[in-house]
Amino acid sequence: MSAIIRNVQPVTQAIGKRGSGELVPSRYAVRVGDVDVVLISDGVLPLPTSTMSTNVSEAQRNEWFDGRFLQRDMFDWALNIALVRSGERLILIDSGVGDGFEYFSRAGKSVMRLESAGIDLAAITDIVITHMHMDHVGGLNVDGVKAKLRRDVRIHVSAAEVAFWKSPDFSKTVMPEAVPPALRKAAATFMELYGDNIVKFDREVEVATGVSARVTGGHTPGHCVVDVASNGEKLTFVGDAVFEVNFDNPDWQNGFEHDPEAAVDVRLALLNEAAESGALLAAAHVAFPSIGHVAKTNDGFRFVPVQWDY
Repeated sequence: MSAIIRNVQPVTQAIGKRGSGELVPSRYAVRVGDVDVVLISDGVLPLPTSTMSTNVSEAQRNEWFDGRFLQRDMFDWALNIALVRSGERLILIDSGVGDGFEYFSRAGKSVMRLESAGIDLAAITDIVITHMHMDHVGGLNVDGVKAKLRRDVRIHVSAAEVAFWKSPDFSKTVMPEAVPPALRKAAATFMELYGDNIVKFDREVEVATGVSARVTGGHTPGHCVVDVASNGEKLTFVGDAVFEVNFDNPDWQNGFEHDPEAAVDVRLALLNEAAESGALLAAAHVAFPSIGHVAKTNDGFRFVPVQWDY
């Protein structure tokens, strides 16, 4: 595991050194009982702030963004993936957006960052796809990636998710015009490349000791979250069930949700679960490294990020 948890180096050591060219490695490791979890930043996705709150007024949305010294029109969505080591199993959770998207040129870094951390893609035994949006399967679609993975890599995707993308319904989404065609193409490419490796599951699947995926639905019909539990400790990677604005405003709907009302119910259930259990929570679109606890407030929730362990 030493290659995986090499997550921080002093900035002065990075200056002037050859390698990825990045000043600070965008990865952060925690241990959950006997299981190691590494969050890796794939970069950021610049998207309209309106997609973060499709069911509230512009004034309400502006108040939230103003309060965080953020632009009112465009917002850099964090995009995170995760790597989990349980015994002899090395599990990748999602793969980032990949390449080929001109408007997402500041993301698609996950494969490079895995390799710069010393991770051999051939060592990955399992991949869990929380859902088949392009920013979660796109990294696997990049030319040359499949050849680096082992031929028998198991890719766990819920049966409902696979079925949905055969004829996806975008009627309840509020996305930029260019996005739905790109989503369809990415999902189709993923299925074409990896159909023989996909292991479908219905409600829940144990991927490795202490690592399981469970279907929540909401964001997409087959959206799942990944639970890591070991020695009384727990972390849940919630994928796209929770966005940055949702701790303060869990009822704000997101334009990328295929069933926004169901997504709110899923979000509330997961936030309440985390608050009551004290478990760690991590997410695809919460500011890197996205790991923290959830506390209840009078009118919502509060995210308490982990103290960065130097």
